[in-house]
Amino acid sequence: MSVQDKVSSIAERYKNIRSLTEKIVYPLETEDYMVQASPDASPPKWHLAHTTWFFEKFILKSYLSQYKELNPHFDYLFNSYYETVGAFHPRHSRGNLARPTVKEVISYRHHVDEHMQKLIGQMNPEEHTDLKDLIEIGLNHEQQHQELLLTDIKFNFSQNPILPTFIKDKDKEKDETETIPYQESTTVEMEGGLVEIGHSGDVFAFDNEGPRHKVWLNPYTLSSHPVMNVEFMEFIADGGYERPELWLSEGWEHVQKEGWNAPLYWKKHGDEWHYFTLTGERKVEKYEPVCHVSFYEADAFARWAGKRLPTEAEWEHAFELVKVDGNFLEKEMMHPTWEDISIHGPFNKVYGDVWEWTSSAYSPYPGSKPLEGALGEYNAKFMCNQMVLKGGSCATPMSHMRATYRNFFQPEKRWQFSGFRLAGDL
Repeated sequence: MSVQDKVSSIAERYKNIRSLTEKIVYPLETEDYMVQASPDASPPKWHLAHTTWFFEKFILKSYLSQYKELNPHFDYLFNSYYETVGAFHPRHSRGNLARPTVKEVISYRHHVDEHMQKLIGQMNPEEHTDLKDLIEIGLNHEQQHQELLLTDIKFNFSQNPILPTFIKDKDKEKDETETIPYQESTTVEMEGGLVEIGHSGDVFAFDNEGPRHKVWLNPYTLSSHPVMNVEFMEFIADGGYERPELWLSEGWEHVQKEGWNAPLYWKKHGDEWHYFTLTGERKVEKYEPVCHVSFYEADAFARWAGKRLPTEAEWEHAFELVKVDGNFLEKEMMHPTWEDISIHGPFNKVYGDVWEWTSSAYSPYPGSKPLEGALGEYNAKFMCNQMVLKGGSCATPMSHMRATYRNFFQPEKRWQFSGFRLAGDL
């Protein structure tokens, strides 16, 4: 590929990813853009501005000499958590920012996009490898926020008593009498042994994904499917949320304090469970992967079932060579599906649908080194009190996913599209 072709490829990728973000928020009304119903769920307007700030702060201000910032206040307002580059507006107060307006934020995006395309047009990807790498980090950062946009919009909308609909349901209405093409979950035996996990090679990965290293795995089992709603209903009916012996101590504290009795967004109407989705409230589909559960709920279910959660190494070893496809953002379902979209040998729904909790704490791999400078704060400083999830979800862009990808959240968080798969010992 010629230098010009490489430049064109980068420019096109930049355009497509940035455009997808604006496509995601297109159904919103102006009033929706600044709602923040939880400190975890940032306003859509903030996401649009922060992802733009990232390109401005870490690329344009360093690599484009004639660049002039659109508004000097944005440096403070839209920094997320980068202590080494200056102060930032508190996370829990992002919803208080009525100004700048949505119109001004969109203008900010277009201002930065115009100058980014100018910079890309001037670069030589073979010589300016540091710039090329920064652009790739920025684009992957944008893709992370595309998923966060959807999870945050869903939570914000769910707190409105009229339960507004974000998008129309693309899934076909299912007749209760029709046969659901669903196979019972089976147990698959894995040999284990001395294996390698972690990223290696020239394809992009975040700094927390490497280096590749050896891990010993005892023989183990994995379920062919993620746990489904119908199975989780059995856990609830058997008093799963009322039995402290099933729960880790901190998990039981959250059950008591928060009044958990079902996954997030589930509500009982008579004898039937319903849940809130981005397409509005509807009856819980029994054969979808259970979603919006915390690590604590996943762990409690596993104990109830006589199983456990897989370690990060077990999950990655089992699925490292599996092709990445499934129910991702590109399918525009924006909800786990009952359909067997992705089947890989004995396994189903390896990627997409729901992030899968593992039993592994988020910590650095042996020999891991954060990026130099401010971007060293991107991942490394969060390696404490968080658990690893694998596989992506229905809100994750497919091109963003790989087996080595390490998502991480605190064990009590439920607003992400998070589910789980069971493991066991041989």
